[in-house]
Amino acid sequence: MQQAVKEEKTRMRRLSVVSLQMVKEKTYPFRTNTIRSPLDVVDLVREFIGNADRENFIVISLSTKNTVTNISVAHRGSINASIVHPRETFKTAVLSNAASIIVAHNHPSGNCQPSKEDIEVTKRLNEAGKILGIELLDHCIISDSDSYSMKEHGYI
Repeated sequence: MQQAVKEEKTRMRRLSVVSLQMVKEKTYPFRTNTIRSPLDVVDLVREFIGNADRENFIVISLSTKNTVTNISVAHRGSINASIVHPRETFKTAVLSNAASIIVAHNHPSGNCQPSKEDIEVTKRLNEAGKILGIELLDHCIISDSDSYSMKEHGYI
């Protein structure tokens, strides 16, 4: 009987026990911490990503009062593409107990018209947000001199 118990214990596998926490890498000075319009998003994201030569997909996590709780880069792409997945997009929002998010990305080409992929990603993120209980408020596309709000154009 004891031999059977010993054999059972040797066949057991070790499972990892983990915990998660977000680490603040740095703070970012900005004139306001509340988002009231797409123009606030445009100003924030332009300043945050600077003159990036490739697409950066940004997630802004917000409280119930639209106060920015954090901003993060969910993905960096190539000069004309960025692969965006809901898993990476909502990761910091879930960890920071965000009520809602706004996403934005830049078009280094300067043309802010959404591509078919931009529209599909917006729809997919909107659906994922509904499931998670984290509302997608807007998806903004930004260039040096222009911007496009998916919400203002009826995609959200």
